[in-house]
Amino acid sequence: MIATAESILPVFLLIFAGNVLRRLPLVDQTGWRGLEQLGYWFLYPALLFITILRADFSALALDAMIVSLLGAVLLMCALTYATWPLLRRTGLVAASEFSSVYQTSVRWNAFIALAIAAKTFPAEALGVIALAMVVIIIPVNVTSVAVVTHFADQRMNWPKLTRNIVLNPMILPCMLALALRSMPFGLYGPVQEALQLVGQAALGMGLVAIGAGLQPADILRPRTAMVLPVVLKLVVFPMVLIGLGLAMGLRGDDLLYLSLCAAVPTAMNGYLLARQLGGDAQLYASVVTMQTVVSFVTIPLMLAFARFVGG
Repeated sequence: MIATAESILPVFLLIFAGNVLRRLPLVDQTGWRGLEQLGYWFLYPALLFITILRADFSALALDAMIVSLLGAVLLMCALTYATWPLLRRTGLVAASEFSSVYQTSVRWNAFIALAIAAKTFPAEALGVIALAMVVIIIPVNVTSVAVVTHFADQRMNWPKLTRNIVLNPMILPCMLALALRSMPFGLYGPVQEALQLVGQAALGMGLVAIGAGLQPADILRPRTAMVLPVVLKLVVFPMVLIGLGLAMGLRGDDLLYLSLCAAVPTAMNGYLLARQLGGDAQLYASVVTMQTVVSFVTIPLMLAFARFVGG
């Protein structure tokens, strides 16, 4: 476990560096927003594309992994939503807060997973994580929009939601890479090398951008709406996915890759959704901060557990 913690330490050091840099008078707020947009529309899509294009899946049980991942996501969506009646009766979480509890319990930060995989696992792990994004991005986004709009007393805009999913810059490059893998020709060499360079830059810049969006002061004021999604996301979600993976016959590295997907903290993109649709964006940011800090301990624990039960 100590070795795993040391292997992922560089990832969290970059996240910490991003938070420190955001507070220094080196880059104005417009610059940070520009970095986020550059990552979302170019750096991350290029990373996903080149990762899937070059990944070797021949030794992986992809069917079982995809079924396990999708099953775990749907189970977590149902389980998290099922907590609302109890939370409402006890008054532990307000209605205005629950959509952020829901989002931060079911979303996951693929870029932290990619960075850890690049540091810890063989190259095919990157492809598995990129493919996992394709599998879960539709159910997670559809249910998240539905929950946020319901608790904000708004109507769901289905045409807009469908358009956003179809044109999502995280989905299109994955689909294009999968299509290109089936073609009798490959990508032109210099183009592939250029995208590889972009992908290398994307991980580091992405981690710095994640750190820049964290709000450490918020974790000093924990409450149920913050602690519950930390437990659901960092403990329950990985355990559910590991259990489904074992039931599907997954062992060894296959199970490790899946456990990493589930063990990472929540992605920050749900913050924008909460802000746009009337959810509690401040709570969302606070939970992401707490999860990111706690995950430095829980990720090695979950990987160690997956190694133990998966042989």
